[in-house]
Amino acid sequence: MKLYDYSGASNPRRVRIFIVEKNIDIENIQVDLAAKQQFSEEYRKINPYCVVPTLLLDDGTALGEVPVICRYLEEIYPDPPLIGRTAEERAIVGMWERRIELDGYFSVVDATRNSNSNLKGHALTGVDSYQQIPELAERGKKRTIRFFEDFDSRLQKQAYAAGAFFSMADITAVVALDLAKKRLDMEPDSKLKALHRWYSEVSSRPSMKA
Repeated sequence: MKLYDYSGASNPRRVRIFIVEKNIDIENIQVDLAAKQQFSEEYRKINPYCVVPTLLLDDGTALGEVPVICRYLEEIYPDPPLIGRTAEERAIVGMWERRIELDGYFSVVDATRNSNSNLKGHALTGVDSYQQIPELAERGKKRTIRFFEDFDSRLQKQAYAAGAFFSMADITAVVALDLAKKRLDMEPDSKLKALHRWYSEVSSRPSMKA
């Protein structure tokens, strides 16, 4: 297998963390987004949507979208489980990972892509050009603050995002927090103690350097 990746992008980082947690050896091929290599004819043949990550299987099948790639890897490398062992665990992890993606990760991405001067004309990923909307950037920042607060409330009741064990939901959450800090200079308020406790523990895992 080959993972088409870009080390400076947050979305493929979710897959990199997942791979390290699974201790899987997968060839990594960098697609330089800054140099617009994602729009090259060669890469378009692999992923016509011109985004990363893409997991290219040995038979030539190309898988896009982070949740799909991770579900596939979980199927063929079930240990350690990051999506769950039982149907109920998988449903709960999937529910919370999706909620964190919608409320946290996408809020940060919206704020970033609609405010970063380097992304003018590229407010959305892909082949089409979309102009930035400043109001979406402000809304994204407000939603990010709300996400911090809601996530803290959840972590007051349990150790990890989806329950008692580290999962894909935690990976998406920590990437969202790191992206907010790096791109928006936003961090959770110090009063959100459960969130800070969780972040301190999760961010110290070796996989987070991926």
